[in-house]
Amino acid sequence: MEKNKIIAIKAQFDKSLHIIDNTDIEYWLARDLMGLLGYERWENFEKTIGRAMESCETSGITVADHFREVTKMVQLGSGANRKVKDYMLTRYACYLIAQNGDPKKAEIAFAQSYFAVQTRKQELIEERIAYMERTEARGRLRESEKRLSQNIYERGVDDAGFGRVRSKGDQALFGGNTTQDMKRKLGVKENRPLADFLPTLTIAAKNLAAEMTNYNVEEKDLQGEVAIATEHVQNNSSVRTMLGERGIKPEELPPSEDIRKLERRVKSQEKRIVQQSGKLPDNISDEED
Repeated sequence: MEKNKIIAIKAQFDKSLHIIDNTDIEYWLARDLMGLLGYERWENFEKTIGRAMESCETSGITVADHFREVTKMVQLGSGANRKVKDYMLTRYACYLIAQNGDPKKAEIAFAQSYFAVQTRKQELIEERIAYMERTEARGRLRESEKRLSQNIYERGVDDAGFGRVRSKGDQALFGGNTTQDMKRKLGVKENRPLADFLPTLTIAAKNLAAEMTNYNVEEKDLQGEVAIATEHVQNNSSVRTMLGERGIKPEELPPSEDIRKLERRVKSQEKRIVQQSGKLPDNISDEED
């Protein structure tokens, strides 16, 4: 996500933040959050809130500590006032709601990191968004390579053959450097996948090539290791050419942090959200101005 977009979205989320008097407990009102997360209809958003409440209960956490139904007065077009249902939501509640949203939407992707990070420092939010983008890219690559493995197996190629096909693809993408060459270059242990240490751009490049191979293997019904390997090499070469036109050489990009460490860090952050959010006091009025 672009930095300017993060700054703009963050300003909107910060503006809707409330703090309970004489405490450091932050909360957001659901009807404010609805627009921030790209929802247009309250009925749809309330269903998402319901799923988040179920997730909270399943985790063994008291729902009322983080989700509190309130009412508020709104002015109708006629000028009359009417009471409507709303919810006070702690940071943890907002995080669960974001987790139940569509991560392809920029607002949801931002919210998942915004509510997971206790401090509102922009650089830490940006850092976590980058973590999430990389782990999501790695997940997509795992799925495309799993599908490629299945396609290859169904067409008479064993596990060793799949390894050779993937290695030839890497060699085409990395300008003649084999998978082993790249592991040595980046300091990756022999028993670890190279992709776990690649930057997001390179992971996405490998995924694009694998998806192109899957498509053509299925569309053209390619059979045997030679035909599939030729296809995979061509697709990786095409992706390399595209990157080269933008001045990017995949083999020259520096390694990124071990993705397993990032995944553990993200999970650790998520475990702390409940404690960091605090609990909504019992003596809150059920009506908000």
